[in-house]
Amino acid sequence: MDKIKIGLFGGTFNPVHQGHIKAAERVQQKFCLDKVLFIPSNIPPHKNMDAVALPEHRLNMVKLAIADFSRFELCSVEMEAGGKSYSIYTLKKIKKMFPDNDVFFILGIDAFLEIDTWKDYEKVLQQCCFIVISRSGFRLLDAKKVIGGKYGGRICDVSGVQIGRDYKFFPGKIFLFPINALHVASTEIRKRIREGASWEGMVAERVEYYIKENRLYQ
Repeated sequence: MDKIKIGLFGGTFNPVHQGHIKAAERVQQKFCLDKVLFIPSNIPPHKNMDAVALPEHRLNMVKLAIADFSRFELCSVEMEAGGKSYSIYTLKKIKKMFPDNDVFFILGIDAFLEIDTWKDYEKVLQQCCFIVISRSGFRLLDAKKVIGGKYGGRICDVSGVQIGRDYKFFPGKIFLFPINALHVASTEIRKRIREGASWEGMVAERVEYYIKENRLYQ
């Protein structure tokens, strides 16, 4: 049986927005991923929780946002685990769920630049491929300087590379993928909601209705 390729797209998703969805679409298509798991964190270790919606709200919003995408799936492993969400534990659970398959960790360049603050980050880097996507305000090539350039030899820019179903992947590889996803930030959405400014089109219609119905971020 052929391996399947699984993308792990974790985050606070506070709220999940169109930038998240467009980025996941581009990555799924570029790397021929069979599925992308959206994994909302329970308590993100590096974030102030004051402005973070309750886990069940963020889970529900992701479910609504990806409902029309056949290759996107909601994965609640971090919320089910409770406590702080660490990638090393999440990855271990995912690999048990999908043994002997190719796993890709999808994250923005802003998060990758801080990877040395992650728990057991070296083990995470050894156990799967990383797909590092561009984000407004950050230089994608700065990934090569992370941890003093220690992982520069593993980094590959795939902007002009054709990746088909037969492309061979090896754990530990770090792919840089520039994308033109919408320049939307959850912080900006929350700010606009608080101030009564327009945030139309920044999230899926179902998510917008959910936020208004539950009076989130006000």
